[in-house]
Amino acid sequence: MMAEELFTRCPGCKTVFRVTDAQLALRDGQVRCGHCRTVFSGPEHLISLAPAIAANGEPEPDELLSGPPTVTLRSARALDPPPPDEPPAVPPTTTAADYENRFAWETKKTPSRAWTILGFIGIPVLVIALFAQALFHFRDSLAANSPGLKPVLVRGCAMVGCTIQPLRSVSALSIEASDLQADPAHKGLLILTATIRNRASYAVGFPYLELSLTDAQDQAVVRRALAPADYVGGTANTASGIPGNSEVPVKLFIDASATTQAGYRLYLFFP
Repeated sequence: MMAEELFTRCPGCKTVFRVTDAQLALRDGQVRCGHCRTVFSGPEHLISLAPAIAANGEPEPDELLSGPPTVTLRSARALDPPPPDEPPAVPPTTTAADYENRFAWETKKTPSRAWTILGFIGIPVLVIALFAQALFHFRDSLAANSPGLKPVLVRGCAMVGCTIQPLRSVSALSIEASDLQADPAHKGLLILTATIRNRASYAVGFPYLELSLTDAQDQAVVRRALAPADYVGGTANTASGIPGNSEVPVKLFIDASATTQAGYRLYLFFP
């Protein structure tokens, strides 16, 4: 009498294999699926391909046999015994989520000792460099408004090759009076006189003058910029500026023989 056929089913890929008692007796029944290489216990996954009959005579649905859309039936030769030391396959476990800390901020790394030392050294150096840069750019204003600092600034400039100059402030200067008249002794010459006043308490640089000759409609017919050397006398020191609370007289002879003018405008500025 033919022995009953035995069938076992891989829990990994659901492939059905025809097996024998002798095969299941090896390695305590541990076998390896030749399709997905899953190691499982053949006796624990034995199945019957004969449909079960319910009490009403109808075959009961076999949920296990339904498996995936296609059930593969293979012979026992597709099953291999597992290696001697390989344990049975253990289904992977899902790592539990850390719900308490899922919104926690990432812990900041402690800076190394080298970065800490670099910070202690670098920050003071940057502050000193910024302070030195401010002294360089505002040296003229500091020297004018803080006379006590001027000697220190002069010595510092001597070391780096800069100079301290009078502050160039248009708002501190004004033209107190001016006049333009024809020179009676020389035809075509005009005599410009004016007074520049420094209202500040400190020295201010000599400004440039802009002289415009205008026609009867007050439109400029000629314009000229005059540097301090053009209107300051030869004995005056333009490098030291106009002393505080003082005045500088201006007198210029202008050749206007090639123009016809009815008026003039006079402004001061720094280029």
